Amino acid sequence: MELLKQAWPWYVSGPLIALIMALLVFFGKTFGMSSNLRTLCSIGGAGKYADFFKFDWKAQRWNLTVVLGAIIGGFVATQWLSNGAPIALNPDTIADLQTLGFKNAGATLLPDEIYSWNAILSFKGIAILIIAGFLIGFGTRYAGGCTSGHAITGLSNLQLPSLIAVIGFFIGGLLMTHFIFPLIF
Repeated sequence: MELLKQAWPWYVSGPLIALIMALLVFFGKTFGMSSNLRTLCSIGGAGKYADFFKFDWKAQRWNLTVVLGAIIGGFVATQWLSNGAPIALNPDTIADLQTLGFKNAGATLLPDEIYSWNAILSFKGIAILIIAGFLIGFGTRYAGGCTSGHAITGLSNLQLPSLIAVIGFFIGGLLMTHFIFPLIF
């Protein structure tokens, strides 16, 4: 059981992802988390307000199992497959985060400075959630999918738009990490 409480090595998780992708290609399906949000909004009746949500959501029911699997998998991983050890962060990263005000960088998966109820329910926390949610929603729609859809499905299908989107995601992540994140914290 202790072996299960360690991070899965690339040579186990990588082939498992490849197997799932091969099965999806075989059955003519594509994978992406953002498409599930569209499906959930359509189920909730958003098609009355926007044509984007007017589609046969019942054809996408299979993809909702991805969301359910992510929720169950996350719960199983944190409850039974985690050894409770601190996250192995580079000492330079820990020092950088501490200069930004993160006291226990690497000690927990989610830092209290961002994810505690006090932080979330503050004006700054609410503003970050609203602005980030808008940018993520806009970016996902504009890019035609999310990081998982483009990076896993699109790249494995050798789609040029997915390669361009993934390059954009990385550039955006670098800009956020090195320029915007220090301004926020």
